[in-house]
Amino acid sequence: MTNSKKNVFLHLKSIKMTKDIRKILAAGNGNFFLIAGPCVVEGEEITLRIAREIKAICSELEIPFLFKASYKKANRSSLHSFTGIGNEEALAVLRKVKETLDVPIVTDIHTEPEAAWAAEVADVLQIPAFLCRQTDLLVAAAQTGKFINIKKGQFLSPEAMRFAVEKVRDAGNPNVMVTERGTSFGYQDLIVDFRGVKALKENHCPVVLDCTHSLQQPNQPAGVTGGRPDLIETIAKAGVAVGFDGLFMETHPDPSQALSDGANMLPLSELKSLLVQLLKIRKAIL
Repeated sequence: MTNSKKNVFLHLKSIKMTKDIRKILAAGNGNFFLIAGPCVVEGEEITLRIAREIKAICSELEIPFLFKASYKKANRSSLHSFTGIGNEEALAVLRKVKETLDVPIVTDIHTEPEAAWAAEVADVLQIPAFLCRQTDLLVAAAQTGKFINIKKGQFLSPEAMRFAVEKVRDAGNPNVMVTERGTSFGYQDLIVDFRGVKALKENHCPVVLDCTHSLQQPNQPAGVTGGRPDLIETIAKAGVAVGFDGLFMETHPDPSQALSDGANMLPLSELKSLLVQLLKIRKAIL
């Protein structure tokens, strides 16, 4: 295949996947959609295992599913914190998950050059909360044509997120969604203000609640972020009740052994029972 034909093929494939993502985010069967996975790619075997188990659960419950894992972590408390297995290696793992299980991939980007090469694998490029005001990053992400998930900064009001959304749209990309992940409450805690869902929905795009990062307790003296995973169920139930379109959860077979964000992750063994409860709430409010 010539390079020109290959580029056309990849472009057409990207357009098809974008349409598929739209269907997932529309949640046509009335369910919320789920973005879930480990915080970061820790290796091929465990990443595939987690993705396979989540997909099986979501298929059984008819919940639209996107697999999330960061190929690297740039925002770390300590210089010694785990950042990844290597960019190329991690992206190769995500590609294998995508091709083996036929699931869309969500991953973070942190700099403008990352947008283009992460987009070769990812279907949704995620803008970390601390970077949601970085104009050049948002524009570079938008120019890939991929869906862009902008996480609301812990320092921003819900109303202020419209400017981040406008940057993506003004760059020519209508494929955008926003994620609430809590607001700084003092130095070492976050709080979710559920009144914000109304303002976020005024952007006329899918609105997601991050049920795990919103329970972080950052800036701990030990240099490792803490969390309140015991409140994941509470936050998730409230999110479904007030009308978030999608939920974001990081999950791991053994959070205590996770290499990143284990303090606020949901044990994989508890995912199905939680989703069953959330579906009951969803159906009750439709």
